[in-house]
Amino acid sequence: MWFPCFGYSFFIFFISLLCSSTVITADDGYYTWRDFGKLVDAEKGSNISGMAELKRYFHRFGYLPIPDTNFTDEFDSRFELALMSYQTKLGLPATGKLDSGTISQIMAPRCGVSDAIHRLDTTRKYAYFYGKPRWTRPQPALLTYAFSPDHMIEYISMSDIRSVFSRAFDRWASVIPVNFEETEDYSSADIKIGFYRGDHGDGKPFDGVLGVLAHAFSPENGRFHLDEAETWSVDFKEQKKKVAVDLESVATHEIGHVLGLAHTSVKEAIMYPSLSPRTKKLDLRMDDVEGVQALYGSNPNFRFSSLLESDTSAADALKWPISLILAPFSFIPFLCL
Repeated sequence: MWFPCFGYSFFIFFISLLCSSTVITADDGYYTWRDFGKLVDAEKGSNISGMAELKRYFHRFGYLPIPDTNFTDEFDSRFELALMSYQTKLGLPATGKLDSGTISQIMAPRCGVSDAIHRLDTTRKYAYFYGKPRWTRPQPALLTYAFSPDHMIEYISMSDIRSVFSRAFDRWASVIPVNFEETEDYSSADIKIGFYRGDHGDGKPFDGVLGVLAHAFSPENGRFHLDEAETWSVDFKEQKKKVAVDLESVATHEIGHVLGLAHTSVKEAIMYPSLSPRTKKLDLRMDDVEGVQALYGSNPNFRFSSLLESDTSAADALKWPISLILAPFSFIPFLCL
């Protein structure tokens, strides 16, 4: 009976590999929020070194106000309320504890735009910046974008970068009556794109590897900044590093901010704030489309039916392969008895 049991064990190992996401360990070098891992299972009343830093993280993303005194390492009532607000906003169980799922989310690379400066539509998941700003141009609107002549990365060719951003802009243009056009005149462009490191003068400093990936400002500001410290990738087959971040996925997300969308609690949506390394997230979801169309209206050529088919196909793709894999092995546990 050894062989069937071995087969079952191998199958479980195979499934665990199939379902796992990229895991970054200390051996891969330093990354920004690694130290938060030691706070797992902390709850109200505990006092743990590093809690003050986590409170500063929560302040940065809009969940804790500036304190009258310095942040302490005490897990107090105010932090518990802030944590529950964070868990609710990010679609996590609102336990008020730093459970493993919450810590994993906190440590995940994310967009630098605050989660709590926005007005959330009470009947929807998508959200906007305060005042619901948008680009006010005659329809069909035309917005120009340009790349900084001084702040770009050299290990990805400009032709590849241009292709990535062209596709990202086209995704949004396909659902709203707004067109995007690249221009060489950086000073006059509506949307200004560049890669920056650390404190770069906009009051929102970058923080190194796998922390804040990028940030963009609401309409009609147009600034769009990416963290130069990240390992950006346009092809994971060529870029092998575990910390590599997909440029097109981040570009698509930040364009949503440029258009006026804030963060959503729908994890599948483009406008969810975090993105794991070595992950592609490119397709607009219903939540993204409904949110941006509430600002600009619909592209006359867009059909919701095509989006629904895409969402359904994506959901089915996640279900049927596992079912087909499991079926031939359904008898194996009984052989191991």
